[in-house]
Amino acid sequence: MNERLPPIVIIGGGLAGVFCALKLAPLPVAIIAPAPVGDSGASRWAQGGIAAAVEEGDTPESHASDTVAAGAGLVDYDIALGMAREARARVEELAAMGAPFDRNDQGFFAPSREAAHSRNRVVRVKGDSAGRAIMETLRQQIIRTSSIEYLEGFAAQEIVVRNGRVRGVHVRDKHGNSRFIPSAALVLATGGLGHLYRITTNPLDARGVGVAIAARAGAIIADAEFVQFHPTAMDIDVDPAPLATEALRGEGATIIDRNGHRFLLDVDVAAELAPRDIVARAVFASIRAGRGAYLDARHSIGASFPERFPTVYGSCRNVGLDPVVSPIPIAPAAHYHMGGVWTNANGRSSLEGLWAIGEVAATGVHGANRLASNSLLEAVVFAARAASDIRTTDLSVVGASEPAPPASVGWIDEDLGVIEELRDLMSANVGVTRDAAGLAGALGQLRRLRARAGDIEILNMLTTSTLIAAAAFARRESRGAHFRSDHPVADPTQAQRSRMTLDMALRIADEAQP
Repeated sequence: MNERLPPIVIIGGGLAGVFCALKLAPLPVAIIAPAPVGDSGASRWAQGGIAAAVEEGDTPESHASDTVAAGAGLVDYDIALGMAREARARVEELAAMGAPFDRNDQGFFAPSREAAHSRNRVVRVKGDSAGRAIMETLRQQIIRTSSIEYLEGFAAQEIVVRNGRVRGVHVRDKHGNSRFIPSAALVLATGGLGHLYRITTNPLDARGVGVAIAARAGAIIADAEFVQFHPTAMDIDVDPAPLATEALRGEGATIIDRNGHRFLLDVDVAAELAPRDIVARAVFASIRAGRGAYLDARHSIGASFPERFPTVYGSCRNVGLDPVVSPIPIAPAAHYHMGGVWTNANGRSSLEGLWAIGEVAATGVHGANRLASNSLLEAVVFAARAASDIRTTDLSVVGASEPAPPASVGWIDEDLGVIEELRDLMSANVGVTRDAAGLAGALGQLRRLRARAGDIEILNMLTTSTLIAAAAFARRESRGAHFRSDHPVADPTQAQRSRMTLDMALRIADEAQP
């Protein structure tokens, strides 16, 4: 790593971070990420695509309305409408960079429909390869952009605040060596937190670090209780669990139990195209009742499966399953966090000098339940906005150097044990269904695990878990992806977003104990 880095530092090499860096050019930017560009974060794993009103007759207003409906009363409509209005321009921009979006014979975008969308508006690449193709396109752009310095193999540990302003971040390399990186503008683009749960579709580094380090620095965290569980992760004993894209259901695949019963018809008139939280709970209930759950594409897709959905097909074949002739076993998996670091419409957090974009941010656009394929859209829209906002910042205000925290040689056996216990605890007590007793028990156990944690990365995982559990305990209703079996209906008096600091979450945890 160079001794002198640019004053703009982006933590995270997924779509949001990379797109923000490109939009900042020619201003010098350093991207700090644990993996090579294009391989960092969950963006490259995204299968569905980018939601945008590109089809004739569709409108941003309709897109925003669908977003609001999916968000169960907590979406900021103005934010959602603004995002929807920028959507087509961002898709066109990615296409101009080289993203090979699917097109029809006339050369126009050929969008598909996904759950809870009223129109075909998901712009895809080869059916289920959007994330990989977009990230490869941006990787090539990064290579050609001299103003961007990409530093791989580093993980953020702690944000440094001095006199009320973010001054930089402590990072650690894969060998355990730590250093302080000063910044005038620090952008969190660290992605999600799926690996706080036992079953997840997220990559291994999705442990909620961005939420934790922002919260520990004093930032406001919003909507932490809302964790979306994808209902059709492939239950094939692989970690992370491969995703059976929602586009399969959009193309007519059904969900059945082991007796062939299409049980979603008993739950919602939209059946497989109902919002994800409804589908996830139904799948979870069928599995818990011993009936299992399977995604059946034999009749709707059949022999064209390998060509139309090569990623899902390859995952199936890797474990000896042929989805052309056999249903795919599925289970709900932690997939996307609607909450995160609170930001305004330009990605600014509550801390001066800190921005957050992508999944780590809580912009207000997702509410209690994200609409399918709005995640990649949010990443590029708010990355561009943050870049514009940073251009107005005094970049001469850079933190002074300071000693790095003590180096570590990595996790000890006790830390690994804490992680395994944490993932089981979160899945059992803070997962698809929740109740007061389970959440209180989780908060107590998280406090005990914090006392055992020997590494700052483990502390960060426990911090984010505590924020989720505390917010879930405080919301005594069911709304969107947050389902309380002891409060199974929505309460109109609680139809507002949650906001809390880490100190508030710890007080809730203490008060929850008998």
